[in-house]
Amino acid sequence: MRIGFIGDIVGKPGRLMIAKYLKDIRAEYALDFVIANYENASHGFGLTEKNCNELLDNGIDMMSGGNHSFDKKEIFALFDTHPLIRPINYPQAAPGKGLFETALLGKSLAVINLMGHYTMPMADNPFTKILGVVEELYARGVVHILIDMHAEASSEKHALLYLLKDRVSAILGTHTHVGTDDLQIRSGCCYVTDVGLSGCRDNIIGMQSDAPIRRFLTGIGGHFDIPDRCKAMLQMVILELDSFGRCKEAQKIKILDTDQKFITHALIEE
Repeated sequence: MRIGFIGDIVGKPGRLMIAKYLKDIRAEYALDFVIANYENASHGFGLTEKNCNELLDNGIDMMSGGNHSFDKKEIFALFDTHPLIRPINYPQAAPGKGLFETALLGKSLAVINLMGHYTMPMADNPFTKILGVVEELYARGVVHILIDMHAEASSEKHALLYLLKDRVSAILGTHTHVGTDDLQIRSGCCYVTDVGLSGCRDNIIGMQSDAPIRRFLTGIGGHFDIPDRCKAMLQMVILELDSFGRCKEAQKIKILDTDQKFITHALIEE
């Protein structure tokens, strides 16, 4: 099976890039399933029903979240009606679920949303939580397992790779918005510390630069806004899984709004 994974979609510029390019990407790479992270999709914070339907209509099959999952309260009802998940290690009483399962090409595919500890909201230990989840999936014969690891610290994401590389198909990092160059396949597990944002590329992590700079200069926070006009890009990882849930091939593509495309192939390590 061939799967596409899109990192943090940041505001309208990111949504417009999805609308412009994703359906052609699906056709070009013969993708069977596309996953994206929604937590910044509606003006940088959370997800509205309108934007959710827009993204699903433009070629995304399901979406995962992160620390901004609950910023737009209308998402509470969407968890019951739309293919959305939030971090699985949020308290059990929180709306939504952290695990999505579907049948794909005669196999069971599981997508898990996991959130790190460092600078993140209150949540269960991601490492002890995920061990139990993966064990339960294996007990049911599910071996095609993808994890959206939404975390600030690269050390947490890298530690998860070495904890689970023999058990899961992919660990794909989100949250920092800055794409990293460490795409690799290790022991059959696809890994990248951060896929990178889809949205504005000429500002600060997809946001207008004035508020972040003012905060760094003065220590005084302010509201982060999405620029009305910017240079945009789409970033995603495309991976191919075999019948045993092992990743055999992966590449990262970056497409600019000028139609330029950059491709990075995964380093394969045993």
